[in-house]
Formats: sequence, structure tokens, C-alpha cells
Amino acid sequence: MSRKGVGLAAFDRSRLTSAQYASHGNTLRTSDAAALETQLSVFRSLLQQFAQTHAKDIRSDPSFRAQFARMCTAIGVDPLASSSSSSSGGSGGIGSSLWAQLLGRSVNDFYFELAVRVVEVCGATRGENGGLIGVRELRERLGRGRMEGAPEIADDDVLRAVGTLKPLGSSYSVIRVGNKPYIRSVPKELNTDQSAVLEAVQVLGYVSVSMLMVNLRWTRARAQTAVEDLLGEGMLWVDKQAPEWEYWSPGFMLDVDGATTAGG
Repeated sequence: MSRKGVGLAAFDRSRLTSAQYASHGNTLRTSDAAALETQLSVFRSLLQQFAQTHAKDIRSDPSFRAQFARMCTAIGVDPLASSSSSSSGGSGGIGSSLWAQLLGRSVNDFYFELAVRVVEVCGATRGENGGLIGVRELRERLGRGRMEGAPEIADDDVLRAVGTLKPLGSSYSVIRVGNKPYIRSVPKELNTDQSAVLEAVQVLGYVSVSMLMVNLRWTRARAQTAVEDLLGEGMLWVDKQAPEWEYWSPGFMLDVDGATTAGG
């Protein structure tokens, strides 16, 4: 049998086949993108109908409001984000959020007014907690000053209100210490050691250098540095009357004092 080399025609056929595959792939991608865009458009339309139908419940019921916000997030819509489409030719001349477009200004204003109150409470309590306050405690403080007939406030509302403060930079953010969310209102990031100390404080309300050395297997210098950093920021208070200095959480001490006063 004679062997023939691969001719130029074979290369041409190979290039043609590759080009056809590439063209078919582009067609499929374009088709899929168009179908996805159509589905998102339908979702947004249904979301708008749902919001208009249940507007009263969304305004008044914090649980219902949180569920609605989660539905928005699931399809990539931020209820509190500005709308670029309305900013170009809307009647107001500036971008408005999804809350404002679907439910009127009331819910939109609710979150921004709540954010202002969050800033006020964080500023007023910074001397007590060093700029680190639990979400539940913050919500309870906000609830005390709530006017009669005002919407109930949920933890989810507080977290979303803090999210509107992002333009202020890193001063306001949500962090987790252990399994508990906190609002941090000081422009300082907690390092790993500081977070570990605060998580340990949640157990008894206080820690000592020797406790950290035994339980976390730290050196004395490492434990001392971590507690002194938090002490300097006001996030821990020191009790020098104990045989070994104890570093207490201000929030825990205030909770205990409040419970004692209420019980006595």
C-alpha cells in the first residue's frame, strides 16, 4: 500500500470545522444570554407586582420586609442601591432605590433614617464599648426611642441600615465574633488575636492573660499584647482588684448591672 501524506485540503477542512464549532458556540452563548435576560426581566416584573400587592406588609412587618429583601438579593437586585435608569431621565433627577420605585419613599427613608440613628447610638455608646456593639443590643437601644406607631425594627433592618453607611468608608461595618454579629464603628480592623480574645470573653464575660495562655496556648507576650491593644481601644475594661488582672467586656458588665438593678 502506498502511503500518502496529509494534503492541504485536510488542513482546510480542519480549519473550517473549527470555525464552525466556534460560530456555533458563539450562537449558543448569545442565545443563552438572551434567554437569561428574558427570565430576569420576568422575575423583576413579578417582583414589582408582588411589591405593589404587599406594600403595606413590607412597610409594617419586619419579617416580611426581610423576606422581600432576600428575594431581591436572590435575583441580583439590591433594594437600597441607586437605579441608574431612573437617574438619567426620572422625574426626580437623581437615582432612586428599588424601595422608592416600588413602595414610595416611606420604606426607602426608613432605612436611611435608621442609619442616622445607628450612627447616633454608636457615637453615644463608644465610651462604653470602644466602638463595638452587638446587633441585638443596638436594636434594643433603637427600639427604646421609637415613636408610637413607628415600624418595628428587626436585626435584619439594622444590618441593612449599616450597609447604607458604606460610603463613609471603613468606619461602620458588620463583623462576627464567634457566632454573634457586632457593629464596628471605629476605623480599625481587628486582627486574628483580638478576635480570638473577644470570642473568649463571650464565655465568662472576662479573660486573663493566664487563661489565654492555657486555653489558646499563647505565649505571655502574645496574650498581653492582644488584651492591651483591646484595652487601649476601650473594647475591654480591666479589673485590677483580682489576684490576676481580669479584662472584662464592657457590654457584659453593663448587662449584669442592668439585670441587677431590674431585679433589685
